[in-house]
Amino acid sequence: MNKTGLRLYPAYWKDRMRLVVRYCILLMFGGTTSLLAHDGPDPLARWRCDANSISRDGVVSTLKSRLGPDGTILGKHRFLKDEESSCLFLQGGKCGVQLAENFTKARKYLPRESLTISTWVSVDQPRKWGGLLGVIQDNGDSESGWLLGYNQSTFTFALRGENGSGKLTYLKGKTKYELGRLYHVTAIYDGETMQLFVNGKLDAESREQSGPIVYPSQAPWMLGAYRDENEFYGHRGRIYEMTLYDLAAKPAWVEHDFDHNAGRAKLPVVTITDPPAFVVEPYLQFGTTTSMTMMWRTNRTGRAIVHYGETAECRQKIDSMEEAEIHEVKVENLKPETQYFYRTETQFEGAPPLVSQVFTFQTAVKPETPFAFAVISDTQGNPTVSGKLATHAWGQRPSFLLHPGDLVSTGSDDSHWTEHFFPGMRPLINYVPFYPVLGNHEQNAQNYFEYVSLPSPEYYYDFTFGNTHFLMIDSNRVIAPGSEQYKWLDQTLSKSKATWKIVCHHHPPYSSDENDYGDLWKTNKSSRGDLRARQLVPLYEKHQVDFVWNGHIHSYERTWPIRKNKAVETDGPIYMITGGGGGGLETAGPVRPFFQNTVRYGHHYSIVRVNGRRLELQVYDLENRLFDQLVINKREKK
Repeated sequence: MNKTGLRLYPAYWKDRMRLVVRYCILLMFGGTTSLLAHDGPDPLARWRCDANSISRDGVVSTLKSRLGPDGTILGKHRFLKDEESSCLFLQGGKCGVQLAENFTKARKYLPRESLTISTWVSVDQPRKWGGLLGVIQDNGDSESGWLLGYNQSTFTFALRGENGSGKLTYLKGKTKYELGRLYHVTAIYDGETMQLFVNGKLDAESREQSGPIVYPSQAPWMLGAYRDENEFYGHRGRIYEMTLYDLAAKPAWVEHDFDHNAGRAKLPVVTITDPPAFVVEPYLQFGTTTSMTMMWRTNRTGRAIVHYGETAECRQKIDSMEEAEIHEVKVENLKPETQYFYRTETQFEGAPPLVSQVFTFQTAVKPETPFAFAVISDTQGNPTVSGKLATHAWGQRPSFLLHPGDLVSTGSDDSHWTEHFFPGMRPLINYVPFYPVLGNHEQNAQNYFEYVSLPSPEYYYDFTFGNTHFLMIDSNRVIAPGSEQYKWLDQTLSKSKATWKIVCHHHPPYSSDENDYGDLWKTNKSSRGDLRARQLVPLYEKHQVDFVWNGHIHSYERTWPIRKNKAVETDGPIYMITGGGGGGLETAGPVRPFFQNTVRYGHHYSIVRVNGRRLELQVYDLENRLFDQLVINKREKK
């Protein structure tokens, strides 16, 4: 009994202890939520990502929330079970949980002045832009919203406040995550300070942002993905739970939240192996009159085999006898200008082989045989547009594709190759080889050299198709007189006996663009093209080059023939900018320079047809409508 003579039952002490715990948690959170509500403040939204939280309606899977909006699960996923419970495993690619197609439809669940995000996750695939929970737009000068995510080595927290720098601050942690290991990650913003915690400990902090959170005009709200207007990078890894508050937690609360399930951080690393699959489906490289190279990538190491032949049965085969993920097999001793069939096979240890469908290709033609090629450049991170152009181009059955650079937005980001470029170029590259040059966006990254198979040193090379000689240059490197590429170009052109000579490099010697070479809306001073690339012009005139194909500027432009920096009627190189393959479009300046014949704003592709001394050029827009054409009948040399 107490002093009043009343017996204190165990239930009394239990209730008193609950009050103490609630009060302590509120102090840890720094919030003002009612003390008697329950153990801690109310979340705005909470998801337990276990099998019991999933409902299915046909092919649509929905993640049911404990609080907040339900989410539609996009892409490949499965549920895994460990010693404690089940969890959602997202398999990468374009996957994630879409909580709202546009966050404005769920605005009541989103924080305004401050926030706390708490989650248990694993990262199984590093990404330059990884996302766990967020509403974000990060496109050029348009940066707003927030995102808890990760990069290629650490966790990150991005946010823009009303009184900040006008851009997102990307707070990068110091703890390097281990692939397949579970981590407790917490992001906090109190209106003045951004904090990132890993396993209950402060990992990074910034005071660059302050004031209410600035949201974009529209953006999806995603769990398990980085997604904005033009980018979608799905998470590969486990997610156990995700909780969002509109209060800023104190360090003691974060530590308490971690301790509640600290055993997860000690669980063994889990390596999730998917069934054999293509990361990049088969495509063709560097075809000649007697050979063709097939390349593809699988999600695990295996041995590459190519089956081929003059019928769909593909009765001949070549076994690489090598174990790899990126496969490259060269088929030789073929007949000129002949249709062949091929399919790829990848053999794995302990798993069934992965076999592609049957595709076709044709070897290069003899000098007297007509042919055609397509030109698409600056495809960058827009597989929707590049895919439409590639489909249109394939419909015209070109012999190959010429690509003047900027295949991807970021060459060092492998996902830009596997999720943007290669999917966007199909079905064209299943059936015809592509011949690229490096753009500035490739960053000279190793990915480029692993995904293409070209003559050494690969960053410059040449090839002959029919009666036409193609010379491919890297204009990101030194190309001034006396440089390696300049001397090679001079020597190779001097020996060329081809009817047509075509050079391809990324940067244009002549361009009407409004602001790349001087802002023509503010001044009349402009170099009207890349001055480094213009150092090659005397070589083109000296060796009677017919066409110079470029990209870099995201528009279409065809010049008059040019000689000695003047437009001429004939007998001068024509410069072609075909940078409308997918990148953000650019506009010509307000006045017409001397070299401009045709300029056009819009996505596009070109088809060039060659028959002896006759060349026909046609250019088509995104709807496959013809908007420019040119015919040249070359005179016989006396």
